[in-house]
Amino acid sequence: MTGWVNTAANGLDSVPVLELDPLIDDPGTRIIVCCGAGGVGKTTTAAALGVRAAERGRKVVVLTIDPARRLAQSMGIDSLDNVPRKVDGIKGSDGGELHAMMLDMKRTFDEIVEAHADAERARAILENPFYQSLSAGFAGTQEYMAMEKLGQLRARDEWDLIVVDTPPSRSALDFLDAPKRLGSFLDGKFIKLLMAPAKMGGRAGMKFLNVGMSMMTGTLGKLLGGQFLKDVQTFVAAMDTMFGGFRTRADATYKLLQAPGTAFLVVATPERDALREAAYFVERLAAEEMPLAGLVLNRVHGSGAARLSAERARAAAENLDEGRIVDQGAGKTGGGGSRATAPELSDSTTAAAHSAHAEAAPTADDDATTDAQDIQQLTAGLLRLHAERMQVLAREQRTRDRFTALHPEVAVAEVAALPGDVHDLSGLRAIGDRLTAGRMPQA
Repeated sequence: MTGWVNTAANGLDSVPVLELDPLIDDPGTRIIVCCGAGGVGKTTTAAALGVRAAERGRKVVVLTIDPARRLAQSMGIDSLDNVPRKVDGIKGSDGGELHAMMLDMKRTFDEIVEAHADAERARAILENPFYQSLSAGFAGTQEYMAMEKLGQLRARDEWDLIVVDTPPSRSALDFLDAPKRLGSFLDGKFIKLLMAPAKMGGRAGMKFLNVGMSMMTGTLGKLLGGQFLKDVQTFVAAMDTMFGGFRTRADATYKLLQAPGTAFLVVATPERDALREAAYFVERLAAEEMPLAGLVLNRVHGSGAARLSAERARAAAENLDEGRIVDQGAGKTGGGGSRATAPELSDSTTAAAHSAHAEAAPTADDDATTDAQDIQQLTAGLLRLHAERMQVLAREQRTRDRFTALHPEVAVAEVAALPGDVHDLSGLRAIGDRLTAGRMPQA
């Protein structure tokens, strides 16, 4: 990334609108990958796109790697696992269907072993302690298995659209780097050294191991134990014929991600850190020649009274607190100049006070005055809330404008913030409507 700039942009006027309905309607679009920093709404975006695409006639599978399991709950499924499950309640047309699944990292690794090794060797691998540790939590295994599962789904050709919710990771695009890292691990000197004794066999092999690894095993044996090294060696010997297959499949999936039928959506919120990460994603995708569709900007705030600035709202609230807009005794305005601060608000407040005073009995003057004061306090509180909201809007706009100044070519879709969390298909449909609206309406 080249860095952030403070040059103000003219809002989104000159930035292309990200139109998602044409994207999901296009039969040539076969894979949509939602990527971005953690906590920006990737899972919800992927699920909402899946629901909308299915209800517009596509046969869709959503693959999530999110451990929070919110996707299953919002789709009315008790749980998701490594097998695609059909989602009921989809109001699709023309045969549209939705399936959903959650990546089971270890189960995917086991399936690879079972598919590419004979029964005896597969059993030896699956029972190996080092393999069990590797398949359950080795660095990069989750991201690599996400790539493997995507390749499997695409090869089955059972769905005409695959929506991928990428792993929650602080390191951008780890799922792209994982095959290279695993390949480097499998090609590393340590692994080759461990493979050598098995290839040589017998005492010659053990002699080679003792000579070639004397310094290394002495240290590692003390730290990890001799049994650990033996488990590693046994694992490597059993996996030897499969190593090339890992790299071949990873390369094939990587090329699939670069193909015209794939579209990447970078998901972010209008916060500085999230958009900084989004800028990195955009630049990295360009460097890897991955097809970027655009930016989905989630949880954008708006206001139905945007013409009333934070400064005017705050000044009006202060005037109400000081009693300069409504004169309780005479029912007239006072405090010269205060009406000019927010004329609409002071008029309405004055009218409310007059109404309360006129309808009260002559002996209820104190009650009428109290009611008017309550109205003033409530109005002042609402004005302060509006001022805070306008400050949030201004901050979000400045942050967004920094991103668009850096990447004016990236199409943007703004998604208005919902008042609560998404728990069901109706909520996902609401998100889908917001996603495909493109831009928030301007007041």
